[in-house]
Order: sequence, then C-alpha cells, then structure tokens
Amino acid sequence: MKYFGGIEAGGTKFVCMVAASPDEIVAETKIPTTTPEETIKRTNDFFSPFVLKGELAAVGIGSFGPVDLNQHSNTYGFITTTPKPNWRFTDLLGGVQRRLQIPVGFDTDVNAAAFGECYWIPENKNLDPLLYVTIGTGIGVGAIANGKPVHGLVHTEGGHLAIPHDKNEDPFEGYCPYHRDCWEGLATGPALASRWGKPANLLEDDHPGWDLEAKYIALAFTNLIYLYSPMRIVMGGGVSQHKGLLQKVQLKTQQLLNGYVQSDMILNHIDQYIVNPGLGTRSGVLGAIAIARQLA
Repeated sequence: MKYFGGIEAGGTKFVCMVAASPDEIVAETKIPTTTPEETIKRTNDFFSPFVLKGELAAVGIGSFGPVDLNQHSNTYGFITTTPKPNWRFTDLLGGVQRRLQIPVGFDTDVNAAAFGECYWIPENKNLDPLLYVTIGTGIGVGAIANGKPVHGLVHTEGGHLAIPHDKNEDPFEGYCPYHRDCWEGLATGPALASRWGKPANLLEDDHPGWDLEAKYIALAFTNLIYLYSPMRIVMGGGVSQHKGLLQKVQLKTQQLLNGYVQSDMILNHIDQYIVNPGLGTRSGVLGAIAIARQLA
C-alpha cells in the first residue's frame, strides 16, 4: 500500500487525489458539492478501486466548516453549524471511513493547507509557527505550531477577526451573516462583488478596491503577527491570486507594524515573509495527503 488519499472538501467542490507525493500523483478529480449523500458517495467511488487493489493506506480530509475536531466528541468528524444548505451536522469522516474501511484523518481545510506547506516545502520545515491564510469565498487561517495544526475549544476562526472599519472611507456594511463587517465580511470575494457590483476577477488592476482590500488584509496580518509571531505567512485562495495584491499587502503590513516588530525578516525581507503558496492551488489536497501519511 504505497499510495494515500487526499480530500479537500470545499463548499463548491471536493478535490480528491491519490498520490505518494506532489511528484507522484496517480489520480485526481473534482466533484461538485451537491447533497452530502451524493457528494460523499462519488468521493468514495473515486477511492474504492484503489482500496480494492490494496494500494491505498489511508485518507486525509481537509474540510470546510465549522467542523468538530474533538476526538472525544460524539460529533467528531462532523461538519457542524455551516450555513451551507443541507450540510449542517454531516458526518463527513464517518461517511468516508465506513465505506473505505481504512484509516482516515480529519482537519479543517486551512489547517490541511498549512500542514501541506510545512510538510512538502523544504524551506518551510523549520519555519514554526507558520500560518496559512486563504482569501476567497471565505477567509480562514490555519496555524502550525510545534509541527502540528493548532486546535482548541473548536478551531481557529481567524477570518472573523474584528478589524478597523472606517465607514467614511468604506460605507459598505459588510457581508458576514454573523458579524457584518468582520475581516471575512469586508474582504472575501463575495464581499468585493457585493461592494463593487461585479466579481473580484473583473475588477481592473488599478481599481481602488484593491488598495482597500490590501489594507484590510494587512490589518488582519498585523494582528496575526502580534498574536502568533509566525515565522512565515502563506497567503492563498482565489482573491489572493490577483496580480499585484501580494506586493500591496507586504508593503501595507510593513507600514502598519511601523517598526514595532524589530525583525530583519519583516524590516528588510517582507517579500520572503508574506508569500504565495509553494504548492500553488494544491496546498489543501496535498496537505490532506500529508495528513494521511501520518496515519500509516
């Protein structure tokens, strides 16, 4: 059994992969996230042939949430109070494990991505703690400390940080159904589309929205730096891929810190401190593969 399965369970699609490493990917597919029953069945159907041939040692899952990560809980491995229709209190871990009958690991999608960036990218191995931040349909923060994803009472919800919101500069009320103008409510893809009247990928490079976006990301990064003192911040997700946004965030974060954190990395090498993912768009699913490898 030399291969491992990875599932990046997203609200739009499930990315499923069988691989030994990023350089040895055997199979990969994307399954639309429809009903739990249909989506989990199609996911299991993808992995089943490898299980039947005795080639799959374990599967890792990185899931959208909120999820229950408490192994002593009756709902461990469940997607819990998600606003996604029909997915509240779905037993994702059990639905996969009961069918495949092999070890299955479980974590949040951003924790999986953070773990993948540490596990597979050599230069990240000694950068502990490390943060992975995804900025797309939602905002999530995955933290690796002492070589492991950070859990706790539930799991980290950095996307809902309260950040300064100058309503004279930006009268937009916010998109989050819980907090309106938390970080996620101000800076996700849906927030950008709602504020400016068109999707983020259609905003021109010189649109003022990108300066505002960089400001909100940098405000949150400043708080995360004060809180975690990470050795590196990896910025992923669809919104983060916009040309020039990374550089705007790097500069604005430097300006907001204003020399308070006396680190040569931040003062002189910010381009090596806040970076795009080394695994590109596959951080989540390859992180799930890495989680599976820990079980074998």
